[in-house]
Amino acid sequence: MTAKRHSLGRATATALLLFSTALAGPAMAETLQGALAKAYASNPTLTGARAGQRATDENVPIQKAAGRPGADVTGTYSESILKPTISFTSPQRTVNAQAQLNVPLYAGGAVRNGVKAAKVRVEAGQANLRGTEASIFSQVVAAYMDVIRDSAIVSLNLANVKVLDVNLQATNDRFEVGDLTRTDVAQSQSRLALAQSDLQTAQANLITSRENYIALVGSAPDDLVPPPALPGLPATPQIAVQVALADNPDIIAAEKSRDAARYDVNVAKAGNLPTLSAFTQAGYTNYLDTLENGTVGGGSQINKQAQAGVQLSIPLYQGGRVAAQVRQRQAQLSQTMEQEIETERSVISQTRAAYASWQASLQTIESSQKAVDAASLSLEGVRAENSVGSRTILDILNAEQESLNARVQLVSARRNAYVAGFSLLAAMGHAEADDLGLEGGALYDPMVNYDRVKGKWFDWDYGQAPVPTATRTVDSVPQNANVNPETAQQP
Repeated sequence: MTAKRHSLGRATATALLLFSTALAGPAMAETLQGALAKAYASNPTLTGARAGQRATDENVPIQKAAGRPGADVTGTYSESILKPTISFTSPQRTVNAQAQLNVPLYAGGAVRNGVKAAKVRVEAGQANLRGTEASIFSQVVAAYMDVIRDSAIVSLNLANVKVLDVNLQATNDRFEVGDLTRTDVAQSQSRLALAQSDLQTAQANLITSRENYIALVGSAPDDLVPPPALPGLPATPQIAVQVALADNPDIIAAEKSRDAARYDVNVAKAGNLPTLSAFTQAGYTNYLDTLENGTVGGGSQINKQAQAGVQLSIPLYQGGRVAAQVRQRQAQLSQTMEQEIETERSVISQTRAAYASWQASLQTIESSQKAVDAASLSLEGVRAENSVGSRTILDILNAEQESLNARVQLVSARRNAYVAGFSLLAAMGHAEADDLGLEGGALYDPMVNYDRVKGKWFDWDYGQAPVPTATRTVDSVPQNANVNPETAQQP
Protein backbone atom coordinates (compact mmCIF):
# COMPACT_ATOMS: atom_id res chain seq x y z
CA MET A 1 0.00 0.00 0.00
CA THR A 2 3.04 2.28 0.11
CA ALA A 3 3.33 4.71 -2.81
CA LYS A 4 5.89 3.95 -5.48
CA ARG A 5 9.17 5.65 -4.83
CA HIS A 6 10.82 8.21 -7.12
CA SER A 7 12.91 6.28 -9.66
CA LEU A 8 15.79 8.76 -9.86
CA GLY A 9 16.49 8.89 -6.15
CA ARG A 10 15.85 5.18 -5.67
CA ALA A 11 18.37 4.17 -8.31
CA THR A 12 21.12 6.27 -6.80
CA ALA A 13 20.45 5.58 -3.13
CA THR A 14 19.75 1.85 -3.03
CA ALA A 15 23.36 0.93 -2.14
CA LEU A 16 23.71 3.64 0.49
CA LEU A 17 25.80 1.70 2.98
CA LEU A 18 26.80 -1.46 1.14
CA PHE A 19 30.41 -0.29 1.08
CA SER A 20 30.69 -0.57 4.85
CA THR A 21 31.19 -4.33 4.58
CA ALA A 22 34.45 -3.75 2.78
CA LEU A 23 35.51 -1.37 5.53
CA ALA A 24 34.60 -3.71 8.36
CA GLY A 25 38.15 -3.96 9.68
CA PRO A 26 38.85 -6.11 12.73
CA ALA A 27 36.37 -8.75 13.80
CA MET A 28 35.33 -6.85 16.93
CA ALA A 29 35.00 -3.48 15.18
CA GLU A 30 31.58 -1.92 14.69
CA THR A 31 30.48 -0.62 11.31
CA LEU A 32 27.82 1.99 10.67
CA GLN A 33 25.76 -0.60 8.86
CA GLY A 34 25.96 -2.88 11.90
CA ALA A 35 24.90 -0.08 14.24
CA LEU A 36 21.93 0.75 12.02
CA ALA A 37 20.94 -2.93 11.88
CA LYS A 38 20.97 -3.15 15.70
CA ALA A 39 18.84 -0.03 16.03
CA TYR A 40 16.46 -1.31 13.35
CA ALA A 41 15.94 -4.54 15.26
CA SER A 42 15.70 -3.28 18.84
CA ASN A 43 15.29 0.49 19.15
CA PRO A 44 12.18 1.00 21.33
CA THR A 45 10.98 4.06 19.42
CA LEU A 46 10.96 2.06 16.21
CA THR A 47 9.54 -1.15 17.66
CA GLY A 48 6.89 0.92 19.44
CA ALA A 49 5.97 2.63 16.16
CA ARG A 50 5.53 -0.80 14.56
CA ALA A 51 3.19 -1.84 17.37
CA GLY A 52 1.24 1.39 16.86
CA GLN A 53 0.93 0.60 13.16
CA ARG A 54 -0.41 -2.86 13.98
CA ALA A 55 -3.04 -1.15 16.14
CA THR A 56 -3.94 1.09 13.18
CA ASP A 57 -4.32 -2.02 10.99
CA GLU A 58 -7.10 -3.25 13.26
CA ASN A 59 -9.31 -0.28 12.36
CA VAL A 60 -10.08 -1.98 9.03
CA PRO A 61 -11.74 -5.12 10.51
CA ILE A 62 -13.37 -2.91 13.16
CA GLN A 63 -15.04 -0.83 10.44
CA LYS A 64 -15.94 -3.95 8.45
CA ALA A 65 -17.65 -5.42 11.52
CA ALA A 66 -20.34 -2.71 11.31
CA GLY A 67 -21.51 -4.21 8.00
CA ARG A 68 -21.48 -7.84 9.10
CA PRO A 69 -24.32 -9.84 10.69
CA GLY A 70 -24.67 -9.78 14.44
CA ALA A 71 -26.11 -12.55 16.58
CA ASP A 72 -26.76 -12.70 20.29
CA VAL A 73 -28.49 -14.95 22.78
CA THR A 74 -29.84 -13.94 26.19
CA GLY A 75 -31.17 -16.13 28.96
CA THR A 76 -32.88 -15.36 32.26
CA TYR A 77 -34.11 -17.30 35.27
CA SER A 78 -36.54 -15.67 37.67
CA GLU A 79 -38.04 -16.78 40.96
CA SER A 80 -41.17 -15.10 42.22
CA ILE A 81 -40.63 -14.06 45.83
CA LEU A 82 -43.99 -12.37 46.28
CA LYS A 83 -46.78 -12.98 43.79
CA PRO A 84 -49.14 -10.17 42.88
CA THR A 85 -52.25 -10.35 45.11
CA ILE A 86 -54.64 -9.86 42.19
CA SER A 87 -52.96 -12.39 39.90
CA PHE A 88 -54.06 -16.01 40.07
CA THR A 89 -52.04 -17.24 37.08
CA SER A 90 -48.59 -15.80 37.81
CA PRO A 91 -45.88 -18.50 37.65
CA GLN A 92 -43.63 -19.22 40.58
CA ARG A 93 -40.47 -19.44 38.45
CA THR A 94 -39.55 -18.89 34.81
CA VAL A 95 -36.73 -19.79 32.45
CA ASN A 96 -36.53 -17.61 29.33
CA ALA A 97 -34.17 -17.67 26.30
CA GLN A 98 -34.04 -15.24 23.38
CA ALA A 99 -31.98 -15.51 20.18
CA GLN A 100 -31.64 -12.75 17.59
CA LEU A 101 -29.84 -12.39 14.27
CA ASN A 102 -29.50 -9.01 12.59
CA VAL A 103 -28.12 -8.50 9.07
CA PRO A 104 -27.36 -4.93 7.92
CA LEU A 105 -28.42 -4.40 4.30
CA TYR A 106 -27.92 -0.67 3.78
CA ALA A 107 -26.44 2.01 6.04
CA GLY A 108 -26.30 5.02 3.75
CA GLY A 109 -22.67 4.35 2.79
CA ALA A 110 -21.38 4.77 6.34
CA VAL A 111 -19.78 1.31 6.46
CA ARG A 112 -18.26 1.52 2.99
CA ASN A 113 -16.74 4.95 3.57
CA GLY A 114 -15.63 4.00 7.08
CA VAL A 115 -13.70 1.02 5.69
CA LYS A 116 -12.14 3.18 2.98
CA ALA A 117 -11.06 5.76 5.55
CA ALA A 118 -9.51 3.03 7.72
CA LYS A 119 -7.59 1.61 4.76
CA VAL A 120 -6.22 5.01 3.78
CA ARG A 121 -5.16 5.64 7.39
CA VAL A 122 -3.27 2.34 7.29
CA GLU A 123 -1.36 3.71 4.30
CA ALA A 124 -0.74 6.96 6.18
CA GLY A 125 0.52 4.98 9.16
CA GLN A 126 2.89 2.99 6.98
CA ALA A 127 4.29 6.24 5.60
CA ASN A 128 4.70 7.55 9.15
CA LEU A 129 6.52 4.34 10.03
CA ARG A 130 8.94 5.02 7.17
CA GLY A 131 9.47 8.48 8.60
CA THR A 132 10.19 7.03 12.02
CA GLU A 133 12.78 4.70 10.50
CA ALA A 134 14.50 7.62 8.77
CA SER A 135 14.44 9.68 11.97
CA ILE A 136 15.98 6.88 14.06
CA PHE A 137 18.61 6.17 11.43
CA SER A 138 19.52 9.87 11.28
CA GLN A 139 19.94 9.90 15.06
CA VAL A 140 22.07 6.74 14.94
CA VAL A 141 24.30 8.20 12.23
CA ALA A 142 24.72 11.38 14.27
CA ALA A 143 25.52 9.38 17.42
CA TYR A 144 27.97 7.18 15.51
CA MET A 145 29.78 10.20 14.09
CA ASP A 146 29.69 11.96 17.48
CA VAL A 147 31.60 9.08 19.05
CA ILE A 148 34.18 9.11 16.24
CA ARG A 149 34.54 12.90 16.46
CA ASP A 150 34.77 13.05 20.25
CA SER A 151 37.23 10.13 20.36
CA ALA A 152 39.47 12.00 17.93
CA ILE A 153 39.16 15.22 19.93
CA VAL A 154 40.08 13.41 23.15
CA SER A 155 43.06 11.85 21.40
CA LEU A 156 44.14 15.26 20.08
CA ASN A 157 43.82 16.85 23.51
CA LEU A 158 45.74 14.00 25.13
CA ALA A 159 48.55 14.53 22.67
CA ASN A 160 48.40 18.29 23.29
CA VAL A 161 48.66 17.81 27.06
CA LYS A 162 51.70 15.56 26.60
CA VAL A 163 53.38 18.10 24.33
CA LEU A 164 52.68 20.96 26.71
CA ASP A 165 53.95 18.90 29.63
CA VAL A 166 57.21 18.27 27.77
CA ASN A 167 57.35 21.98 26.90
CA LEU A 168 56.93 22.89 30.55
CA GLN A 169 59.71 20.56 31.61
CA ALA A 170 61.99 21.98 28.93
CA THR A 171 61.03 25.52 29.95
CA ASN A 172 61.85 24.75 33.59
CA ASP A 173 65.19 23.32 32.57
CA ARG A 174 66.06 26.39 30.53
CA PHE A 175 64.87 28.62 33.38
CA GLU A 176 67.20 26.81 35.77
CA VAL A 177 70.18 27.65 33.58
CA GLY A 178 69.02 31.25 33.14
CA ASP A 179 68.06 30.93 29.47
CA LEU A 180 64.37 31.81 30.08
CA THR A 181 62.44 33.96 32.53
CA ARG A 182 59.80 33.04 35.10
CA THR A 183 57.25 34.62 32.75
CA ASP A 184 58.03 31.93 30.19
CA VAL A 185 57.51 29.27 32.84
CA ALA A 186 54.19 30.82 33.93
CA GLN A 187 52.97 30.94 30.34
CA SER A 188 53.80 27.27 29.87
CA GLN A 189 52.08 26.37 33.15
CA SER A 190 48.96 28.32 32.15
CA ARG A 191 48.69 26.67 28.76
CA LEU A 192 49.14 23.22 30.30
CA ALA A 193 46.40 23.88 32.85
CA LEU A 194 44.04 25.10 30.12
CA ALA A 195 44.87 22.07 28.00
CA GLN A 196 44.09 19.75 30.91
CA SER A 197 40.76 21.53 31.36
CA ASP A 198 39.97 21.16 27.67
CA LEU A 199 40.86 17.48 27.91
CA GLN A 200 38.43 16.95 30.78
CA THR A 201 35.67 18.66 28.80
CA ALA A 202 36.44 16.54 25.74
CA GLN A 203 36.36 13.37 27.85
CA ALA A 204 32.98 14.33 29.31
CA ASN A 205 31.65 14.95 25.80
CA LEU A 206 32.92 11.55 24.69
CA ILE A 207 31.19 9.80 27.58
CA THR A 208 27.96 11.62 26.75
CA SER A 209 28.22 10.59 23.10
CA ARG A 210 28.87 6.97 24.00
CA GLU A 211 25.91 6.86 26.39
CA ASN A 212 23.67 8.41 23.73
CA TYR A 213 24.89 5.77 21.29
CA ILE A 214 23.88 3.03 23.75
CA ALA A 215 20.43 4.58 24.17
CA LEU A 216 19.86 4.48 20.41
CA VAL A 217 21.67 1.30 19.34
CA GLY A 218 21.35 -0.80 22.51
CA SER A 219 25.04 -1.69 22.85
CA ALA A 220 28.26 0.17 23.59
CA PRO A 221 30.34 1.56 20.70
CA ASP A 222 33.45 -0.56 20.20
CA ASP A 223 36.19 0.50 17.77
CA LEU A 224 33.89 2.28 15.34
CA VAL A 225 35.01 1.96 11.74
CA PRO A 226 35.03 5.12 9.58
CA PRO A 227 31.75 5.29 7.63
CA PRO A 228 31.60 4.77 3.86
CA ALA A 229 30.90 7.58 1.43
CA LEU A 230 27.27 8.50 0.93
CA PRO A 231 26.13 7.79 -2.63
CA GLY A 232 23.02 9.26 -4.19
CA LEU A 233 23.48 12.82 -2.96
CA PRO A 234 21.89 15.39 -5.32
CA ALA A 235 23.84 17.82 -7.45
CA THR A 236 21.56 20.78 -6.75
CA PRO A 237 18.98 21.74 -4.10
CA GLN A 238 16.32 21.81 -6.83
CA ILE A 239 16.88 18.12 -7.55
CA ALA A 240 16.82 17.35 -3.84
CA VAL A 241 13.47 19.12 -3.40
CA GLN A 242 12.02 17.42 -6.47
CA VAL A 243 12.86 13.98 -5.07
CA ALA A 244 11.68 14.92 -1.57
CA LEU A 245 8.26 16.09 -2.82
CA ALA A 246 7.77 12.68 -4.45
CA ASP A 247 9.29 10.36 -1.85
CA ASN A 248 9.32 12.01 1.58
CA PRO A 249 7.14 9.85 3.86
CA ASP A 250 5.81 12.81 5.84
CA ILE A 251 4.30 14.29 2.69
CA ILE A 252 2.82 10.94 1.71
CA ALA A 253 1.31 10.52 5.19
CA ALA A 254 -0.21 14.01 5.04
CA GLU A 255 -1.77 13.27 1.66
CA LYS A 256 -3.28 10.02 2.95
CA SER A 257 -4.65 11.73 6.07
CA ARG A 258 -6.38 14.27 3.82
CA ASP A 259 -7.94 11.48 1.74
CA ALA A 260 -9.15 9.69 4.86
CA ALA A 261 -10.77 12.90 6.12
CA ARG A 262 -12.78 13.09 2.89
CA TYR A 263 -14.23 9.67 3.58
CA ASP A 264 -15.04 10.78 7.12
CA VAL A 265 -17.27 13.53 5.68
CA ASN A 266 -19.24 10.91 3.75
CA VAL A 267 -19.58 8.79 6.87
CA ALA A 268 -21.11 11.75 8.70
CA LYS A 269 -23.51 12.49 5.81
CA ALA A 270 -24.80 8.92 6.01
CA GLY A 271 -26.48 9.86 9.29
CA ASN A 272 -29.28 11.53 7.30
CA LEU A 273 -29.92 8.54 5.04
CA PRO A 274 -32.24 5.56 5.62
CA THR A 275 -30.93 2.29 7.00
CA LEU A 276 -32.24 -1.16 6.14
CA SER A 277 -31.60 -4.43 7.93
CA ALA A 278 -33.04 -7.94 8.04
CA PHE A 279 -33.67 -9.70 11.30
CA THR A 280 -34.88 -12.94 12.78
CA GLN A 281 -35.50 -13.73 16.40
CA ALA A 282 -36.82 -16.65 18.44
CA GLY A 283 -37.92 -17.05 22.06
CA TYR A 284 -38.41 -19.89 24.49
CA THR A 285 -40.12 -19.68 27.88
CA ASN A 286 -40.56 -22.49 30.41
CA TYR A 287 -42.63 -21.91 33.54
CA LEU A 288 -41.30 -25.07 35.21
CA ASP A 289 -44.78 -26.38 36.09
CA THR A 290 -45.57 -23.31 38.18
CA LEU A 291 -48.08 -21.70 35.82
CA GLU A 292 -51.66 -21.93 37.17
CA ASN A 293 -54.32 -21.22 34.58
CA GLY A 294 -57.32 -23.02 36.04
CA THR A 295 -56.92 -26.26 34.14
CA VAL A 296 -55.93 -29.66 35.37
CA GLY A 297 -52.18 -29.83 35.67
CA GLY A 298 -51.88 -26.12 35.09
CA GLY A 299 -52.05 -26.30 31.27
CA SER A 300 -49.12 -25.68 28.95
CA GLN A 301 -45.91 -24.73 30.75
CA ILE A 302 -43.83 -23.92 27.65
CA ASN A 303 -44.15 -21.02 25.24
CA LYS A 304 -42.22 -20.80 21.92
CA GLN A 305 -42.13 -18.04 19.33
CA ALA A 306 -40.15 -17.01 16.24
CA GLN A 307 -40.31 -14.23 13.72
CA ALA A 308 -38.37 -12.76 10.81
CA GLY A 309 -38.57 -9.55 8.83
CA VAL A 310 -36.88 -6.41 7.62
CA GLN A 311 -36.56 -3.09 9.35
CA LEU A 312 -36.40 0.25 7.57
CA SER A 313 -35.41 3.33 9.51
CA ILE A 314 -35.84 6.78 7.95
CA PRO A 315 -34.47 9.65 10.01
CA LEU A 316 -36.75 12.71 9.87
CA TYR A 317 -35.28 15.06 12.44
CA GLN A 318 -32.33 14.57 14.82
CA GLY A 319 -31.99 17.97 16.40
CA GLY A 320 -29.28 19.14 13.99
CA ARG A 321 -26.79 16.59 15.24
CA VAL A 322 -25.95 15.11 11.83
CA ALA A 323 -25.42 18.51 10.22
CA ALA A 324 -23.09 19.48 13.06
CA GLN A 325 -21.14 16.25 12.59
CA VAL A 326 -20.83 16.90 8.85
CA ARG A 327 -19.59 20.44 9.46
CA GLN A 328 -17.15 19.12 12.05
CA ARG A 329 -15.73 16.55 9.62
CA GLN A 330 -15.52 19.22 6.91
CA ALA A 331 -13.53 21.43 9.26
CA GLN A 332 -11.26 18.50 10.04
CA LEU A 333 -10.81 17.92 6.30
CA SER A 334 -9.86 21.57 5.93
CA GLN A 335 -7.37 21.13 8.76
CA THR A 336 -5.71 18.16 7.04
CA MET A 337 -5.43 20.21 3.84
CA GLU A 338 -3.63 22.96 5.71
CA GLN A 339 -1.44 20.41 7.48
CA GLU A 340 -0.49 18.92 4.12
CA ILE A 341 0.75 22.32 2.95
CA GLU A 342 2.52 22.83 6.29
CA THR A 343 4.28 19.48 5.91
CA GLU A 344 5.26 20.30 2.34
CA ARG A 345 6.73 23.63 3.44
CA SER A 346 8.63 21.96 6.26
CA VAL A 347 10.08 19.26 4.00
CA ILE A 348 11.20 21.82 1.43
CA SER A 349 12.84 23.89 4.16
CA GLN A 350 14.54 20.85 5.72
CA THR A 351 15.81 19.63 2.36
CA ARG A 352 17.26 22.96 1.33
CA ALA A 353 18.76 23.55 4.79
CA ALA A 354 20.34 20.09 4.83
CA TYR A 355 21.78 20.65 1.37
CA ALA A 356 23.23 24.02 2.42
CA SER A 357 24.67 22.53 5.61
CA TRP A 358 26.22 19.66 3.66
CA GLN A 359 27.81 21.99 1.14
CA ALA A 360 29.07 24.34 3.85
CA SER A 361 30.60 21.42 5.74
CA LEU A 362 32.37 20.22 2.61
CA GLN A 363 33.86 23.66 2.14
CA THR A 364 34.81 23.76 5.81
CA ILE A 365 36.61 20.44 5.43
CA GLU A 366 38.62 21.83 2.54
CA SER A 367 39.49 25.01 4.42
CA SER A 368 40.25 23.16 7.65
CA GLN A 369 42.56 20.75 5.86
CA LYS A 370 44.52 23.70 4.47
CA ALA A 371 44.57 25.21 7.95
CA VAL A 372 45.90 21.97 9.45
CA ASP A 373 48.66 21.74 6.87
CA ALA A 374 49.58 25.41 7.32
CA ALA A 375 49.45 25.21 11.13
CA SER A 376 51.71 22.14 11.15
CA LEU A 377 54.22 23.87 8.92
CA SER A 378 54.01 27.04 11.03
CA LEU A 379 54.57 25.10 14.26
CA GLU A 380 57.68 23.46 12.86
CA GLY A 381 58.99 26.82 11.73
CA VAL A 382 58.31 28.53 15.07
CA ARG A 383 60.11 25.75 16.93
CA ALA A 384 63.09 26.02 14.62
CA GLU A 385 63.19 29.79 14.97
CA ASN A 386 62.91 29.49 18.75
CA SER A 387 65.98 27.28 18.79
CA VAL A 388 67.99 30.14 17.32
CA GLY A 389 66.40 32.74 19.60
CA SER A 390 64.15 34.57 17.12
CA ARG A 391 60.90 33.21 18.60
CA THR A 392 59.62 33.16 22.18
CA ILE A 393 58.02 30.38 24.20
CA LEU A 394 54.69 32.19 23.83
CA ASP A 395 55.04 31.97 20.05
CA ILE A 396 55.46 28.20 20.32
CA LEU A 397 52.45 27.89 22.63
CA ASN A 398 50.29 29.95 20.28
CA ALA A 399 51.38 27.91 17.28
CA GLU A 400 50.59 24.66 19.10
CA GLN A 401 47.15 25.97 20.05
CA GLU A 402 46.43 27.02 16.47
CA SER A 403 47.45 23.59 15.24
CA LEU A 404 45.17 21.90 17.78
CA ASN A 405 42.22 24.17 16.92
CA ALA A 406 42.62 23.50 13.21
CA ARG A 407 42.65 19.72 13.75
CA VAL A 408 39.61 19.85 16.02
CA GLN A 409 37.75 21.96 13.48
CA LEU A 410 38.62 19.50 10.73
CA VAL A 411 37.35 16.54 12.76
CA SER A 412 34.11 18.40 13.55
CA ALA A 413 33.65 19.43 9.92
CA ARG A 414 33.95 15.83 8.75
CA ARG A 415 31.32 14.78 11.25
CA ASN A 416 29.00 17.64 10.28
CA ALA A 417 29.34 16.93 6.57
CA TYR A 418 28.44 13.26 6.95
CA VAL A 419 25.48 13.93 9.27
CA ALA A 420 24.21 16.70 6.98
CA GLY A 421 24.54 14.44 3.94
CA PHE A 422 22.58 11.67 5.63
CA SER A 423 19.96 14.16 6.83
CA LEU A 424 19.61 15.32 3.23
CA LEU A 425 18.98 11.74 2.10
CA ALA A 426 16.44 11.35 4.91
CA ALA A 427 14.61 14.50 3.82
CA MET A 428 14.53 13.10 0.28
CA GLY A 429 12.96 9.87 1.58
CA HIS A 430 16.01 7.75 0.75
CA ALA A 431 17.43 6.88 4.16
CA GLU A 432 15.19 4.01 5.20
CA ALA A 433 15.72 0.34 5.83
CA ASP A 434 15.30 -0.82 2.24
CA ASP A 435 17.76 1.86 1.11
CA LEU A 436 20.53 0.87 3.47
CA GLY A 437 21.11 -2.79 2.64
CA LEU A 438 20.92 -3.77 6.32
CA GLU A 439 22.16 -7.18 7.34
CA GLY A 440 20.70 -9.46 9.99
CA GLY A 441 17.60 -10.93 8.36
CA ALA A 442 14.48 -9.86 6.52
CA LEU A 443 13.23 -6.32 6.92
CA TYR A 444 10.04 -5.57 8.79
CA ASP A 445 7.12 -5.47 6.35
CA PRO A 446 3.99 -3.75 7.78
CA MET A 447 1.88 -5.33 5.03
CA VAL A 448 2.37 -8.76 6.56
CA ASN A 449 0.33 -7.88 9.64
CA TYR A 450 -2.22 -5.89 7.63
CA ASP A 451 -2.85 -8.79 5.24
CA ARG A 452 -3.14 -11.09 8.25
CA VAL A 453 -5.84 -9.12 10.07
CA LYS A 454 -7.79 -7.21 7.42
CA GLY A 455 -10.27 -10.07 6.81
CA LYS A 456 -10.55 -11.51 10.30
CA TRP A 457 -14.09 -11.92 11.64
CA PHE A 458 -13.93 -14.41 14.51
CA ASP A 459 -14.67 -12.82 17.91
CA TRP A 460 -12.22 -14.98 19.85
CA ASP A 461 -9.22 -14.60 17.56
CA TYR A 462 -7.23 -12.50 20.04
CA GLY A 463 -3.72 -13.22 18.82
CA GLN A 464 -0.66 -13.70 21.00
CA ALA A 465 0.01 -11.79 24.18
CA PRO A 466 2.52 -8.99 23.52
CA VAL A 467 6.11 -9.16 24.75
CA PRO A 468 8.79 -6.45 24.49
CA THR A 469 10.88 -6.46 21.34
CA ALA A 470 13.35 -3.72 22.24
CA THR A 471 16.42 -4.58 24.31
CA ARG A 472 17.04 -2.95 27.68
CA THR A 473 20.28 -1.24 28.65
CA VAL A 474 20.08 -1.49 32.45
CA ASP A 475 22.94 -4.01 32.44
CA SER A 476 25.26 -1.89 30.29
CA VAL A 477 28.36 -0.63 32.07
CA PRO A 478 28.95 3.12 32.53
CA GLN A 479 31.05 4.47 29.70
CA ASN A 480 34.50 5.98 30.09
CA ALA A 481 36.64 8.31 27.99
CA ASN A 482 39.41 5.86 27.18
CA VAL A 483 40.59 6.04 23.58
CA ASN A 484 43.00 4.07 21.49
CA PRO A 485 45.31 6.60 19.77
CA GLU A 486 45.95 4.08 17.01
CA THR A 487 42.25 3.72 16.09
CA ALA A 488 41.03 7.25 16.89
CA GLN A 489 40.47 9.08 13.62
CA GLN A 490 42.71 12.12 13.46
CA PRO A 491 43.56 14.59 10.68
